[in-house]
Amino acid sequence: MAAKIKKGDLVQVITGAKAERGGDRGKQGKVLRVFTDTNRVLVEGVNRVTKHTKVGQSQRGTKTGGIEVVEAPIHISNVALVDPSTKKPTRVGFRIDTVERDGKQREVRIRVAKSSGKDI
Repeated sequence: MAAKIKKGDLVQVITGAKAERGGDRGKQGKVLRVFTDTNRVLVEGVNRVTKHTKVGQSQRGTKTGGIEVVEAPIHISNVALVDPSTKKPTRVGFRIDTVERDGKQREVRIRVAKSSGKDI
């Protein structure tokens, strides 16, 4: 099955608490990584958590570790792809086109925004 959300896509969080209540709903960000086995995505600037790492030393002698803020994965059903023409979240459909490569006809699946009907 073809992926509806891929790395590099602009997505918007559609569930959870609103931003004014400390949540992430309504925030937009770029997909950094897709975890297909657990159906989760890593979105830039969304679902940030504090991570405590053990203090150590690098080879140069500088201290490493401490408290850092990193993005945590969010379930793929909680985000929607942003339509490039309207800048609003939309569902994703597919259109099948036939393309000729090396003298052979090939079927190619193209992602289409359901709201506007434009290619993504």
